[in-house]
Amino acid sequence: MSDGAATGPAPGTAGAAAPGFTGSAAPGVAPEGAATVDPDRAATIDPDRAVIVVFGAAVRPGGRPSPTLRRRVAAAARLGRTLEEALLLPTGGVGRHGPAEARVMAVLLQHFGIPAGRILEEPTAADTLESARAVAALLPGHRGRVLAVSSGYHLRRCVLLLRLMGLRAEAGAAARAAPGFRAGHLHLREWAATPYDAALAVWHRWRGHQRRGAGDRRRA
Repeated sequence: MSDGAATGPAPGTAGAAAPGFTGSAAPGVAPEGAATVDPDRAATIDPDRAVIVVFGAAVRPGGRPSPTLRRRVAAAARLGRTLEEALLLPTGGVGRHGPAEARVMAVLLQHFGIPAGRILEEPTAADTLESARAVAALLPGHRGRVLAVSSGYHLRRCVLLLRLMGLRAEAGAAARAAPGFRAGHLHLREWAATPYDAALAVWHRWRGHQRRGAGDRRRA
């Protein structure tokens, strides 16, 4: 979901709704965020397939993508065109405005030429750590490459958290910064947030191992 970045409007994008939107909701998705992951599709992901994980950013009133969100999706689409067999997995739930960030990103990815069949939405995560955990839950035992896409200042934390959740993660692409954008304060925020999130990620993974171990002992 949104990492809290605030950026000015990108030229020609600030007032435009995401293609396919006709108000505050995407087709088939309620503004309050009724979207869920398709469990049948998630269960059939090839464990050796490359996956491009797109981390979300803010959605504006009326379902419009923020400039940061649009730039991240554009970067993911460029990467997706070079890795034609990769699955694109946008992650992000409903923030201040609906619909879910993942839904807005999925529509934009299709606008940028990515077929719907290559997109799997993760529309529940409320922050970067939740996105990493949710993605890992969708990709149990995944052996293929997992390529993270986000803004440059945010990408290192995304990769680290995905790795701590057990995935073979690497930096896929960094979104292009807006002209004149200065990320100094955001780098400071990342400096503070990264060790905190990393500690939580380790704890959540350890807790998951403990629960699975207890379940195995009860079945034995």
